[in-house]
Amino acid sequence: MLTIKNVTLNYAQELNGVESMPVVGWVIGSDNNNVEQMSWHMQISQDSAFNDIIFDSGTVASGQSQNITLNAIDLKNSTHYFLRVKISDNHGQHSDWSEHATFITGLPGAQWQAEFISAEGPQDNASSKGTLLRKDFTLPDDGAVASVIVHASALGLYKLYVNGKKVGKDELTPGWTSYQHHLLYQTYDLTNLLAAGDNTLAAIVGAGWYKGDMSFNRARNYYGDRTAFICQVVVNYQDGRQVMFGTDESWRGTDSPVLFSEIYDGETYDARREVSGWNTVDCDVAPWRAVDVVASDKSVLGAQGASTVQAIETLSPQALIVTPEGDRVIDFGQNLTGWVEFSVSGRAGDKVILRHFEVLDANGNVYLANLRTAKQRVEYTLSGAQTEVYHPHFTFQGFRYVHVEAWPGEIALENVKAVVVHSQMERTGEFSCSNPDLNQLHHNILWGLKGNFVDVPTDCPQRDERLGWTGDAQIFCRTASYLMQTRNFFAKWLTDLKYDQTPEGGVPHVVPDILTGWSENDRFLSQGTHSAAAWADAAVINPWTLYLMYGDKETLRNQYASMKGWIEFMRTHAVDNKWSYKLQFGDWVALDAKEGSYFGATPNDLTCMAYYSWSTLLFAKAAKALGNEEDYATYSALHGEIVKSFQQEFFTPAGRLAARTQTAHILALHFDLVPERFRARTVETLVELLAEHDGHLVTGFVGTPYFCHVLSENGRAKEAWQLLLKDDFPSWLYQVKAGATTIWEHWDGIKPDGSMWSPDMNSFNHYAYGAIGEWLYRGVAGIDADEEQPGFKHIRIQPVIGGELEWVNARYRSGYGDIAVSWEVKQREVVLRVTVPHNTTATVILPAECRLKDSANMNFNVLNNALQASVGSGEYRFEYSL
Repeated sequence: MLTIKNVTLNYAQELNGVESMPVVGWVIGSDNNNVEQMSWHMQISQDSAFNDIIFDSGTVASGQSQNITLNAIDLKNSTHYFLRVKISDNHGQHSDWSEHATFITGLPGAQWQAEFISAEGPQDNASSKGTLLRKDFTLPDDGAVASVIVHASALGLYKLYVNGKKVGKDELTPGWTSYQHHLLYQTYDLTNLLAAGDNTLAAIVGAGWYKGDMSFNRARNYYGDRTAFICQVVVNYQDGRQVMFGTDESWRGTDSPVLFSEIYDGETYDARREVSGWNTVDCDVAPWRAVDVVASDKSVLGAQGASTVQAIETLSPQALIVTPEGDRVIDFGQNLTGWVEFSVSGRAGDKVILRHFEVLDANGNVYLANLRTAKQRVEYTLSGAQTEVYHPHFTFQGFRYVHVEAWPGEIALENVKAVVVHSQMERTGEFSCSNPDLNQLHHNILWGLKGNFVDVPTDCPQRDERLGWTGDAQIFCRTASYLMQTRNFFAKWLTDLKYDQTPEGGVPHVVPDILTGWSENDRFLSQGTHSAAAWADAAVINPWTLYLMYGDKETLRNQYASMKGWIEFMRTHAVDNKWSYKLQFGDWVALDAKEGSYFGATPNDLTCMAYYSWSTLLFAKAAKALGNEEDYATYSALHGEIVKSFQQEFFTPAGRLAARTQTAHILALHFDLVPERFRARTVETLVELLAEHDGHLVTGFVGTPYFCHVLSENGRAKEAWQLLLKDDFPSWLYQVKAGATTIWEHWDGIKPDGSMWSPDMNSFNHYAYGAIGEWLYRGVAGIDADEEQPGFKHIRIQPVIGGELEWVNARYRSGYGDIAVSWEVKQREVVLRVTVPHNTTATVILPAECRLKDSANMNFNVLNNALQASVGSGEYRFEYSL
């Protein structure tokens, strides 16, 4: 039976707010093997029963089931749409109509009638308080209303309420963007929250990233000095009319019980100041004040649609600890990002004070030094009601432990929970094996993603930084895209990268960029610095990664000028294809750095040229994918010139790489910069450099992500496994053995004697080194994309058996469906099982020297020094001896 199991819109299950027709895809179900789609038929309607069809494609002869664009459809704003599909296949079967997918259209810029309003004044420029806003309105009671849609955003952060109920599941809206160029709004259906007659629309607004105290510079008001809120309500009538109204000077405002709320420092809330019924029609608004209309460019407003920040899960406390110093500490057992929610009873004026932190010190006491100036403090003053429930509104913390500085009476752990907060993304990757330490490592990588994907890909979620460092995001992008569906998350962030580029094409170190131009109290950045190799290359590498993982041409198109701008920036500053610009981070925090330095031993000239080559090659491929043959020819030629210059600069005539570091050899091999005649020597030297450190890495941010790939792809799988499985310092498993539940910033953030790395840079939730997760999926499990047929339309299956593992189970949920690989090893006998989703093909690649026993009736051929077989969709079992 042929079925459609899942229809996606812009790679998501549903979209609340979209200004153009989304990209459509679906997953095919069938009892047959080797299923190929032959045709599709799509319909779009404004009602779920499809009585009012506005688009009917008819039968389209096509095998395409992902990344389908329909550009010619005229969509009304603020309207529900329903989409369904049916297909036929190569077995002569026809599916029924799929379950419908739903999206709500947004409000393109020209249609915004509402104004930004504020209950703050110019005198509040240094305030981090929350303010309340509200407006009553009336709906007719004659049944004429079909639906009511609201579009909302803020300069700052907001929570929206209708008739006393919070609207939607989103948190920390509208998120963090390059506000002057790109301000997102959220779209919600209010129909079921409203009543005929009187209703109340209300919001609480806080400082957030917009005007808060941000970055290690601790400077505030980077984007503006007054919070403001905007929303527009669209009433859709049964007869097709739309009536719109929104924020204007008729709204009223007042101060909220949120006395202080900052991203780094936490929140102070006084429940005694709560305004009874503030978000309902019963509120007395006589004491409230008039609001100001704030001038702000509404043309930058854009629909978010998906991947909003939400409260995703909750964790219960694991223990209540009394430290040697006598502090009460709650241990949640997991380093996480979010907040604590609690219920408490007491007298009016009693306080709950919580300090959030990551680790206990060597003596088992509260350790706050690595937070630097971030307070991560929540103070709640009780109103005296019978039971009070609270969690913060406009902040989040990175923590495993909570120091309870004040609490009325005894602490009951059942009244406390940790709420895990991050951008909403579908989980797509699963990995487990017979080695429990590797399973914990995978767990740590996943939780590092959860902790740092809070609207932007932050470096860390706890100290006074939490910035969208481009290097970290570039390094981890492929791993993240195995673990979760990150397309919408990264596409949004890359839009800000594009807007924050310099006119010359330079790329900031952080996106959104709040460092360029700041000099006061800089820790290590010079005023105006940007464009560091491996960091700025996120402009090219991340869009290309989304293309590989999702077949996403839309992001390539959106970022094309940005990608090209970065290549041209490097070319402008290059002499004989050798370039540099101001501050370069090089192989950041590599262990071969000089004492007291964060900069690794690999020369910046080599790092810059290597990434120049790589990004130029990827941009040429992007040009080809988009059909821009002229750019493809131009930048392919430039890439060839850079490679030639690199080889002349860094390789001796005898084939020795001039920079004798692990990272130099890794980059040269991974970026294919080694003359073929010298490849064997380069690999051998890398292995020698590894042996000089007893099989340990001494690489930093630049070299570490590719280390195991380079080894296993060059005939050194044994050394790759040995490197991965090291469990003493420095290694991934050293952290696991030390009890880590996320990835650390430093290999020895906590040293064997329990002492700490210098507190100025010692995050215990810093995902960059979690990039080894890519090798777990691409190497160990062997699940890899094919750039000629991206998005896993064609799959490469080439597992790297080893590590004395008895078994591995891995699964990746691609746009086409689940790709599963498992293998078992007993006395060098391997059983490999593979699941290939429908409407895709795969190439299964086995070692050339293996002896096949059961080949699932596949014909294997020797190609590229390996046994290869092509398969269609279905489940397969292969048995062979190593």
